[in-house]
Amino acid sequence: MMMQAAEVVEPVEALIDVHGLTKRYGDRVVVDHFDMRVPKGRIYGFLGPNGSGKTTTIRMLCGLLTPDEGEGTCMGYNIRTQAALIKREVGYMTQRFGLYEDLSIEENLDFIARVFAVTDRPRKVSETLERLGLTTRKTQLAGSLSGGWKQRLALAACLIHEPRLLLLDEPTAGVDPAARRDFWDEIHDLAAAGLTVLVSTHYMDEAERCHELAYIAYGRLLTQGTVAQVIAGAGLVTWSIAGAGLVQLGHQLRTVAGIRTVAPFGTSLHVSASSNTEIQNALSAIDKSALTIEQIEPSLEDVFIALMQDAKDNFDANTTEKTA
Repeated sequence: MMMQAAEVVEPVEALIDVHGLTKRYGDRVVVDHFDMRVPKGRIYGFLGPNGSGKTTTIRMLCGLLTPDEGEGTCMGYNIRTQAALIKREVGYMTQRFGLYEDLSIEENLDFIARVFAVTDRPRKVSETLERLGLTTRKTQLAGSLSGGWKQRLALAACLIHEPRLLLLDEPTAGVDPAARRDFWDEIHDLAAAGLTVLVSTHYMDEAERCHELAYIAYGRLLTQGTVAQVIAGAGLVTWSIAGAGLVQLGHQLRTVAGIRTVAPFGTSLHVSASSNTEIQNALSAIDKSALTIEQIEPSLEDVFIALMQDAKDNFDANTTEKTA
């Protein structure tokens, strides 16, 4: 009998591939031996609480900071020795609006195009204005724009030099839901065209729109993978409890051994543990006659709350992520 040759699956090219990234400020380890591999053309969500090291990691990836330890490549360039080459092929959208507020939309884009020595600059500025829906507002001063329009201008500035990698640091903070949705539709269009996107966010609905996720706390990677993989790997069992007296019940359940998280979700509580037995034991002494109790699938937020509570904080109470 002839054996069929096994199909060879080509590995997906990694646009970001780093190992052991570490950054210290004095005695504080802000990023602690962090590994990340981001395939080309993917939207990679980067999550974690404030001060977790997200911004510091992003700055090491794009050549703005040099790691104290660790190695790797970004777009095929060595993050230690070829930082200047990385900067020319990356679009970096910072947390704060960083363009000139006393210049118009068009003038800001023309300035950025000059910085990157974009060829046929007038045509490229015009095309970028049209693509991001900014043409009718091109003469408006950037400082007079609302949060949503500033976000759109900032994205346009990141794209005008046609980068291979887009780094977005909490890009939708303070933006209304409609603008957030439009923004994410554009991001998916860009990824479908081959652009790789690394985006940090605090919003769980945005995290669920990413192809893959990485979650860090206190500089350490806690989990990574697709949404389904992250939820499955958490080993979390979640029950929903609805009824009267949920605030008092929540306080009570938080003191019970074996309960990992208790969080209000609208008119119900989500109670999570590592097994059904632990939740059943916690509820055994409670009058359940006025309560509606059912097991549910853990949400991404349930998982991240549990991960955060399990993480160990090695910093003192005054430590925050360094952003200089």
